[in-house]
Amino acid sequence: MKLTLPAFIGRIAFSALAALIGAIFALPLLWFLFAPFNARAELGLALPDPWTLSNFVTVFGNSFAVQALWNSFIQAVGGVILVGAAATLAAYALSRSSIPGKGAVTYILLLFSSVVSGSAAMVPIFLIISAAGLMDTHLAVILTFAGGLLPTAMFILRDFIDSIPKSYEESAMVAGASPVQAFFDVALPVIRPGIVVVVVWSFVNIWGSFLIPFILLRSDKNMPAAVAIYSFYSEAGTPVVTLLAAYSLIYSLPVIALYLFVSWKFGFRFFGGIKA
Repeated sequence: MKLTLPAFIGRIAFSALAALIGAIFALPLLWFLFAPFNARAELGLALPDPWTLSNFVTVFGNSFAVQALWNSFIQAVGGVILVGAAATLAAYALSRSSIPGKGAVTYILLLFSSVVSGSAAMVPIFLIISAAGLMDTHLAVILTFAGGLLPTAMFILRDFIDSIPKSYEESAMVAGASPVQAFFDVALPVIRPGIVVVVVWSFVNIWGSFLIPFILLRSDKNMPAAVAIYSFYSEAGTPVVTLLAAYSLIYSLPVIALYLFVSWKFGFRFFGGIKA
């Protein structure tokens, strides 16, 4: 169909506006990629001239910042394992059981985890962790994150498991499998894509969190990277842009690597099911 002149002009204007909006979002990302290799990290889009790795050398010479990356990894992996395992078992139990009001329980947990979160929940969380003698430990951070993320993870997985016919497990049990065997050998492979989604979501939330570890941890040796990033500020409170850019790039790599690995390994495709 031949376009009229007003329609053609409108399409050109729309394309130009979309390109402008895309450029606005892309320019900071381009600076973020180039600045760590620039000796001055100038606010420009020109390629670094010359390229340098001195910023990364200085960052890796900061033992506090390097240890913080390892602390973030410990806390994120510990939280992901706890959330993934607990949410899978709890969501499966809620989905397959005949408990009255189980739907209301799930939505109430989700509601309270959404409303009572962040700074509003930190005072009681601080008192509970202090009374349990877990202050300044990785376990305190892991348990706090697990408690906050678990209701939403259960909600995600329960809806996923509800879409899987019960006949899968029933067929296995008719063939002589126990309920535990039916879960691990039949149900678990089918719900694996849902677990992967929860794992990635939990890792990103824990890896990028600042408030909880900042309040529950005291010693430098346990601080995560989200807190240690402030070590690249001067005594006057201004950022050392060159080092901050290099550390920020390093800090973002694990999340990018996890996303690329999951996309390559799983592709978020629903595979591994059993034909009904």
